[in-house]
Amino acid sequence: MNLRVTQEQIQSALKAWWPLMIGFIVLISPTYHNLFNNIWSEADQAHGPLVLMVVLYLFYDKREAFYLPSKSANFSGWLLFFFALLCYVIGRSQDILILDMFAQIMLIASLILLFKGWKVLLALWFPLFFMLFMVPLPGFFVDAVTMPMKIAVSQVAEHVLYWFDYPIARTGVVLQIGQYQLLVADACAGMHTLISLEALGLLYLNLVKHDSLARNVVLALFIIPISFTANTIRVIAITLITYYFGDEVGQGFVHGFAGIVLFMVALILIITIDTLIQKMVVAKLEKE
Repeated sequence: MNLRVTQEQIQSALKAWWPLMIGFIVLISPTYHNLFNNIWSEADQAHGPLVLMVVLYLFYDKREAFYLPSKSANFSGWLLFFFALLCYVIGRSQDILILDMFAQIMLIASLILLFKGWKVLLALWFPLFFMLFMVPLPGFFVDAVTMPMKIAVSQVAEHVLYWFDYPIARTGVVLQIGQYQLLVADACAGMHTLISLEALGLLYLNLVKHDSLARNVVLALFIIPISFTANTIRVIAITLITYYFGDEVGQGFVHGFAGIVLFMVALILIITIDTLIQKMVVAKLEKE
């Protein structure tokens, strides 16, 4: 995309679109007030505001797409617009947050179709897709997936520490090391952590912009084992800190800091695997 957006074009767009933008902000404000004061204040949903900031950046980064030559898609745009409004009304009135959030994504897509057309919508597919990571998943689905993940992480952490002769035992998702007991909670090894890391991996892929679809797919698939490995390293680190420095240290600031370490470890693993794939591709091309 070689178009350059000037300051004058941005000001012109703001003047033309400000009523629409204000109307949209008024429409979605109650939802985000609810998210910030309830869902996103919970430890396992804390990634929500970060995803929102990333989405805003992605739309800003793709701002040139709004100036692509395109033709408005009135039929599909109005169809999606009224369906999105119906979903929004049902979601808000029945307090179904997942429907409310999906409606917002569809509403933005419908407005792009109505005012700019399919070409611009396709150019903005990734920011719209990334908004899905803000949608809270149904509790029954999260519970069904999270428990096996927590048990698996607990088992690996137990075996690794046992191999190094630490006095550790496990009951379900509770680790006993020395005199201390640690519960592997949802925020430590749950579905939401996997979603956050998957978002991180896809954002990385979007930023590096590999041309090879196969390479992108392979890296995206690797996010799941990377998430598991990073979660296991986090649990092992917190367990060892608790063992050596006590429960107060392990469950205090260090516990929160371990969450940052989790994402750093995951990012390092993603970059390492990406580099290995690059070397394998180069080696194969050199042989040919």
